[in-house]
Amino acid sequence: MQTEIRNLLDCHVVGSDGQSIGKVGQVYLNDRTGEPEWVTVRTGFFGMKQTFVPLANARRSGEEIRVPFDKEMIKEAPNIDVDGRLSLNEEADLYRYYGMQPTDIPRQRAGETRTRGPVTEGRPGQRAGLAGDARGGLADEGDIDMTRSEEQLHIGKESRETGRVRLHKYVETESVRESVPLSHEEVVIEREPIRDGDMTGAHEIGEEERQMILHEERAVVGKETKPVERVHVHKQAVQHEETVEGQVRKERVEIDEESAAGDEDRKFGRGEEMPPGR
Repeated sequence: MQTEIRNLLDCHVVGSDGQSIGKVGQVYLNDRTGEPEWVTVRTGFFGMKQTFVPLANARRSGEEIRVPFDKEMIKEAPNIDVDGRLSLNEEADLYRYYGMQPTDIPRQRAGETRTRGPVTEGRPGQRAGLAGDARGGLADEGDIDMTRSEEQLHIGKESRETGRVRLHKYVETESVRESVPLSHEEVVIEREPIRDGDMTGAHEIGEEERQMILHEERAVVGKETKPVERVHVHKQAVQHEETVEGQVRKERVEIDEESAAGDEDRKFGRGEEMPPGR
């Protein structure tokens, strides 16, 4: 039995919708059979809340316990203190919420306060405070204890997306105009008279043809692609501080001391000095 309980404490509870609910916190046994009947699951912000889940119709596979209830239903279960024993009324409220009816609750006598105790690492838990006839009344002798609790604010951090940066390259066409100096050849005709005696020999009259090739320069446009710039984008973390506020509750203790007849009653606990130990 101790091995079975330790194995349950190492499990994670998974809802009928396939979502992980949380890790098992405590195991509650049936007082009559001694078998595990309830487990508490750590839920809520930072896992500070523990919620009761019945093991009836649950299936265990390795380190997972699959229960026939979805995550939302389990999170909204009645809020019951898990530091003490589970009373009959508390257990009945849980069964009604989950739509179940145990066979042993109707046989309880009216007014009976049967309880189920939690088991953590194989050790039964105890409810803090008075027990038996002393609960809600007076203790004839001995010491009385009361546990005072307070909430603590746990601040965490989460990362969320604030934006995206995309680096996109596109093609843009623009007109470029430049002046280019060009040259061309033109014909220049020069006439020079021939004087007597400048040319010798016989000359005959006839047809003759000669040609000359003229040239000119023209502008030619060519293009080439070459890299001109490298663009690099990276992320950097920028630190800043943010003030977070929250409200926490604290339990205070008042002590009412009833003196003998004729003496004035005294109350301690609200800004007054506590009575000395006796």
